Amino acid sequence: MFAAVAATLVSCGGGGGRPTFGDNEYPVQAAGVSTADMQSTYPATIKGVQDVEIRPKVQGFLTQINVKEGQTVVSGQTLFVVDNETYQAQVRQAQATVNTAQQQVNTAKLTYENSQLLHANKVIGDYELQTSKNSFESAKAQLAQAQASLASAKEMLNFCFVKSPATGVVGTLPFKKGALVSASDVLTMVSNISSMEVYFSITEKYAMAISQNGGLQSLPAVKLKLADGTIYPHEGKVTKMSGVIDQATGSVQLIAAFPNAEKVLKSGGAGTIIIPRQNTNAIIIPQSCVSEVQNKKFIYLLGEGNKVKYSEIKVDPQNDGVNYVVTEGLKTGDKYVTNGVTKLSDGMEIVPITPERYEQKIQEQAKAMSAGDIVGAMKK
Repeated sequence: MFAAVAATLVSCGGGGGRPTFGDNEYPVQAAGVSTADMQSTYPATIKGVQDVEIRPKVQGFLTQINVKEGQTVVSGQTLFVVDNETYQAQVRQAQATVNTAQQQVNTAKLTYENSQLLHANKVIGDYELQTSKNSFESAKAQLAQAQASLASAKEMLNFCFVKSPATGVVGTLPFKKGALVSASDVLTMVSNISSMEVYFSITEKYAMAISQNGGLQSLPAVKLKLADGTIYPHEGKVTKMSGVIDQATGSVQLIAAFPNAEKVLKSGGAGTIIIPRQNTNAIIIPQSCVSEVQNKKFIYLLGEGNKVKYSEIKVDPQNDGVNYVVTEGLKTGDKYVTNGVTKLSDGMEIVPITPERYEQKIQEQAKAMSAGDIVGAMKK
């Protein structure tokens, strides 16, 4: 019961108020240093280790779509088929040309071989022999040219079968069967999501500090907060740092690698990178003793003659919702008022007491209250 009444007494002042002790006593605490586990957060973009745009190399109508969105495919698997009747005809024509050229080579070869025999028997002269040889060489060249045309025709036909260059997951399918497509059209995206790369940017100053303190190896394992606010169950490791500073923002891009065996992470998604850090010389104060005016934070410092001074402080933007880590405006040994700050004013003289004595007086006042006083205090 006393605990409930004490809590009521502490809160009755509202927003840092204090119970009425009948004097001008306020709890004062000396600032000291301690270790604070903190974290830095950065907006991030999630991408697959390999995101490949799938485009046709030939123009034509889509005759087959062999995959569905989100399907896992392997390297070399046929994803789409483009109308290839024309290209098949070109292959057949090129093959016929090769066959004709091959027959011409065979004939020219027989003629040349016969000319060699006749020349050996002095039946024909050098001119006739050389002419026969030239015809044979010309026939072979024509065959090589026909074979090259056949290879090109087969390659163009093969381009009609659009295959995946990598193992991964199929993205969206913007084109339907029967659509006319060309090399400028992206049929889909294949993303290797077995491991994900998360891109985020830090300040140039922080990047320099990382480089001076051992490089990326000095960074701890990082966490990833997903778009729904949950923390991804696997930790990641920062593996890459850009060597170029973005002139527009003055930032440096980092890449953290995360395992994705469960395929929870999707390429193109968004999240927040969390980098834990530890401050071994942190000055930590409760948020309840801090007042905020126009995005500035103030505390009451105890000065000479036990007069309080309304003083601005700066705090780390990352906090646990209960305490602040002070970065400016408060140094070790400074004394500040911990409770009842809403009843103070700049230059006001107080009677400083310890936080322990403050809590003791609350208990004493709770015990001294009548039942009616308790009911009245709890109604406030």
